[in-house]
Amino acid sequence: MRDIIFDTETTGLESKQDRIIEIGGVELINNFPSGRTLHLFINPGDRKVHPDALAVHGITDDFLKDKPGFADVVQEIIEFFDGARWIAHNATFDMGFINAEFDRIGLPPVPSDQVVDTLAMARRKHPMGPNSLDALCRRYGIDNAHRTKHGALLDSELLAEVYIEMNGGRQAALGLGSSEQATQVTEADDTIIVVNHERPRALQTRLTTQDIEAHASMIGSMKAKAIWQKFRQG
Repeated sequence: MRDIIFDTETTGLESKQDRIIEIGGVELINNFPSGRTLHLFINPGDRKVHPDALAVHGITDDFLKDKPGFADVVQEIIEFFDGARWIAHNATFDMGFINAEFDRIGLPPVPSDQVVDTLAMARRKHPMGPNSLDALCRRYGIDNAHRTKHGALLDSELLAEVYIEMNGGRQAALGLGSSEQATQVTEADDTIIVVNHERPRALQTRLTTQDIEAHASMIGSMKAKAIWQKFRQG
């Protein structure tokens, strides 16, 4: 299973007017980071960064002026996401901007069944909240101290860790074979999965003949009622 955890930063809040200026993505294969990432800054054309948005992400108009436009990087984005699910926190916002950018250059929107909203997942799992990315990082013990401002790649990396934890943690990606048993222990709103492995064959003993004989001699010197006598062999 292939997923892309992604985030966008924009010039403002209106997808029909504002533009994407940064996109970051992290690839997961079977719930594990593959090491592949996407990170692009994008020139929004004549749309200026709104002061409120600037306060959130710190990306200035001057910084963006020499960056490529969305049409120049769209193929790279499509190739990175090809065949994967699009996973974002508050995905309605991000997909609104993605699909608006696609529409501007004549591309079809991303089908809704390919999109996963981790905010909706978090609200189902933790209905009492809070469920912001920062709050979820605190809930799952994920270090986000370096997140002083929003950034598309950094937020994607943090969200990938949160997403993995919301899906049962890294144990969930190991898979359970026919010779394994799983026990779920639930405490408050956290579920711990304990996997009991059975070896297909016993390990070869490391005891030497001398070790076995010395152990038997020690047990033989014990009183008849000693508990070790119940396990004495020979």
